[in-house]
Amino acid sequence: MTRERRVITGFSNPTVKALRALREKKHRKAAGKFLVEGLRLLTDARECGHVPEMLVLADRRDPHPLLTRLEEAVEANGGEIIETTPDILAKITGKDNPQAVAGVFAEFDTSLAALDRSSADIWLVAQALRDPGNLGTMLRTGDAIGAGGLILIDDCADPFSVEAVRASMGALFTQRIARARWDEFETWLRREEGQLVAASLRDAQPYRGAPYAAPCFVMVGNESRGLPEAYEMACDLRVTMPMKGRADSLNAAVAAAVLGYEVLHALDG
Repeated sequence: MTRERRVITGFSNPTVKALRALREKKHRKAAGKFLVEGLRLLTDARECGHVPEMLVLADRRDPHPLLTRLEEAVEANGGEIIETTPDILAKITGKDNPQAVAGVFAEFDTSLAALDRSSADIWLVAQALRDPGNLGTMLRTGDAIGAGGLILIDDCADPFSVEAVRASMGALFTQRIARARWDEFETWLRREEGQLVAASLRDAQPYRGAPYAAPCFVMVGNESRGLPEAYEMACDLRVTMPMKGRADSLNAAVAAAVLGYEVLHALDG
C-alpha cells in the first residue's frame, strides 16, 4: 500500500525550517542527518545501497524513470515523500535554481573502528583540510583510484556539508569516511600493517618509483600550512614532486590525486 504523500505549501512550515537548518553544521550534528540535492547524486546513492529517509519533490517537475525508481525505493524502505513548490525547495537547498528533488540521509558511522584496512590497497588521509570543495574532490579521487576511503585528521571541513556533498559528485556514497585526532589515527594505524606516505621536502625521495606498499595511506595537509613537521616525520615514506614553475606547492586535493595515481600505478605494476 502506497503511503500518502505530505504536501507543504508554507515557507514557515516546521519541516521546511528543519530541512533548511541541515545546511548548518551544528544542526546536522544535532540531527545526525544531511541533505543531498539532485537526481544524479540521489541515483548514485541508491545504486550504492543508500536510500534517503525523506524525499522532497518539486510539485512542478518533469517525469523521469530514475526519479520513479528513487520514489519506489524510498516508499519500499518506509521513508517519507514530500511535495512542495520550487520556491520552497529553493529555500531548503539555498539555491536560486534548485533541481527538482532533494533527499535527507542519516550520517554514516565515521569511526576508525568502522574501517577495514584490508579492503583496499590505497587510502587517502587529509589533515586539517578546511575547504569542503577540496574534501569532495578527494572523495572523487578516492573513487577513481579504487581507494577504500578518506580519513579526516584533526579539524577538517564537514564531509556532510552541502558543498562537500556536491563536490564529491556521488563519491560520498562509494568511499568510507572516518574522522579522528592525530594520536588516535597513529595508534590505530600502527596496530596492523599499513604504510603512511606524505609529500614532503624533509628527507624525501622522488615520488616516481618510490617503494610504495599496500595498504598505503596517502596523506596531505592543510591548504595553507601543509602538514605539521611531527606528522611528516612519523611517516614511513616521504616523497617530493617536482615544481618547475613559480608556485611552491600544489593544491592539497591535486597533490592527493597525483600521489594517489602514482601509488595505484606502482601497486598495480
